[in-house]
Amino acid sequence: MPKVRIAVAGVGNCASALLQGIEMYKNSTDNTTTIGLMHCELAGYKPGDIEVVAAFDVDKRKVGKKLKEALFAKPNCTTVFYDRLPDYPVQVHMGPVLDGISEHMADYDQDKSFLLADEEPCDVVRVLKESGAEMLINYLPVGSENAAKFYAEACLDAKIGFINAMPVFIASNEEWANKFRDKNIPLIGDDVKSQVGATIIHRTLTKLFENRGVILDRTYQLNFGGNTDFLNMLNRSRLKSKKKSKTQSVQSELKIALADDNIHIGPSDYIPWLNDNKICHIRMEGRGFGHVPLTVDVKLSVEDAPNSGGVMIDAIRCMKLALDRQIGGILTSISAYSMKSPPIQYTDTEAQKMVEEFIEGRRER
Repeated sequence: MPKVRIAVAGVGNCASALLQGIEMYKNSTDNTTTIGLMHCELAGYKPGDIEVVAAFDVDKRKVGKKLKEALFAKPNCTTVFYDRLPDYPVQVHMGPVLDGISEHMADYDQDKSFLLADEEPCDVVRVLKESGAEMLINYLPVGSENAAKFYAEACLDAKIGFINAMPVFIASNEEWANKFRDKNIPLIGDDVKSQVGATIIHRTLTKLFENRGVILDRTYQLNFGGNTDFLNMLNRSRLKSKKKSKTQSVQSELKIALADDNIHIGPSDYIPWLNDNKICHIRMEGRGFGHVPLTVDVKLSVEDAPNSGGVMIDAIRCMKLALDRQIGGILTSISAYSMKSPPIQYTDTEAQKMVEEFIEGRRER
């Protein structure tokens, strides 16, 4: 199979986990090669067919460095589960800063926060074109709205696909969706779901309440961790799109949405020593037969970055299929399956079926 050439904006924990996983599955020789993958092979494409050809960041410990070095540089703190990465012939380029770094980061330990590089931004469109990238994954920090839109526009100019893994509304914004459709460029978004994370568990339980005739009266989801994502979100002004994305993902499983006062979903705090471990507490209060109350309390503990890698690796290969088939615009099926805020919300079961149909060529998008 031909290579799937990707570029990455934001060489953080998620990029590190994704590339570690690609190399691990590529080089695995035992019967564990399918563990953690929803599709070991997707329409002929295997994880090892994915090749990173360009990378962008703004941190001085990464900009100008070889990609292999940057993936393990501070403030990255995700588990290193595969350290035998190749010497990628890729140097990390300086991207535009815009709103990518929150001012409060300067008040925290340098090993945990961002350190702005003293470099001029590169010509992102030129780098994308010269690298031969077919798509770009947006892994920028929460709240980087202007920066996310910059990279989306860069993809339009470079005529490559865009996977928006963060909670800025691109695919679910009609104006942006039309831009990608008009240029016949594939688009996946917005805000990547984890493989088994807080949102997917909360959605599944919410749907269970609905299917079993239980009324959900109120619910909360509280998350905390120690990576730069949680540190970044201490600036509550950057949280609007994140809270909206996570909340509407759960609300979409209900026939009648909960009142705002009865649902709270969002990051709660930053605990440095947790590093990339994310702790989630979900509480659901409802009424069943005879209006008798019932309560569900769930705790999830998971390494955050690898948890999204299994989803992203399928999103990448589905976008490659769209490129092979010359399909542009929003990829509805994989967006619904892999993202918290797709343009159209489907149940996870429906979305999974749609993705299988897309892979088999029985569904256009």
